[in-house]
Amino acid sequence: MDSVPLLDLRPQYEALRQAIDQAIQRVVASQRFILGPEVEAFERELATYVGVPQAVGCASGTDALILALAALGVGPGDEVLTAPFSFFASASCACRVGARPRFVDIDPATFNLDPSKLEEAITPKTRAIIPVHLFGQCAAMDSILEIAERHGLPVVEDAAQALGARYRSERCGGWLRAGAMGACGAYSFFPAKNLGGYGDGGACVTADPELAQRLRILRVHGQREPYDHVSVGWNSRLDEIQAAVLRVKLPYLDVWCRQRAVRADRYDRWFRQAGLVDAGAIEPPVRDPRCEHIFHQYTLRAQRRDALREHLEREGVGHAVYYPVPLHLQRCFRDLGYREGDFPEAERAAREVISLPVFPDLTREQQERVVSAVARFYGRG
Repeated sequence: MDSVPLLDLRPQYEALRQAIDQAIQRVVASQRFILGPEVEAFERELATYVGVPQAVGCASGTDALILALAALGVGPGDEVLTAPFSFFASASCACRVGARPRFVDIDPATFNLDPSKLEEAITPKTRAIIPVHLFGQCAAMDSILEIAERHGLPVVEDAAQALGARYRSERCGGWLRAGAMGACGAYSFFPAKNLGGYGDGGACVTADPELAQRLRILRVHGQREPYDHVSVGWNSRLDEIQAAVLRVKLPYLDVWCRQRAVRADRYDRWFRQAGLVDAGAIEPPVRDPRCEHIFHQYTLRAQRRDALREHLEREGVGHAVYYPVPLHLQRCFRDLGYREGDFPEAERAAREVISLPVFPDLTREQQERVVSAVARFYGRG
């Protein structure tokens, strides 16, 4: 019997093969590969989709965070608040502009930054807050923005996993896209993302035209005009082929996100029917009612998580653990002075979470295999 992959992008490509191949060929025929018409068009289309005036393409989601902090003036001696349970870039971006990350523990239900712990972490050195919309669900942005506004701090949304997710904001009186709520939003187009390119890529979005202009300058070595460098920036440009591929895919993003949500609903229902939830063997993802979750990952808590991983490996069921070592315990951050026990919810999540396949083309039969394998492990086959 064939294994069930954690992610399979081949069906997506086959469905869009002709349009994607034509888009790539269009770029090759033009011989315009860097910051040309495809990037310009994609930036306009992305900004329209997100609901903001400005989008600026760059080389990766990591660079999007770095550029955002630099454009906001964050630098040496400053501190940036973020969550310790996230991908490395959520914290390393602060270091890359000379600042230091300062961590805030997570909400155990959503895995996102806990706003009730945010204000106590603010110091005179704090210059920005980076909430992470982890696994495709927005952080509690109304509370985070209220605290940030009271302290005069810009918010950079790490929406690398959440392009397409929405948040119902009482502050703004309606639904807003992930990335459209803070001073700047940062996206990744790594191939595994809900909107993935065929290589690295990223973007920043903002409602501030002056901030967008600083981002555009910083992504080309701080150059305002040819050979006129007004600052020391980076070489961080979204290339034309990636933009062309992303333009083909963007109109399908909402459909793909809904398909992921359908599969997440099935998991929730089938795990409950198998008795795994009532027995406490697993805890399905908690969905904040203020959020429209796009399920970049279907991440649950599991008893005896590591033994379950070994079982799924033998069963041929794809899975992953994001993130087994929280950021405050990474060796490269030892100089920050954190110790085990400082952020108990992040550490507990690192011990308990496991992600299961949830990609749009996951078949019902494949999903049944996943659920059956998990149920057998807990003696409920």
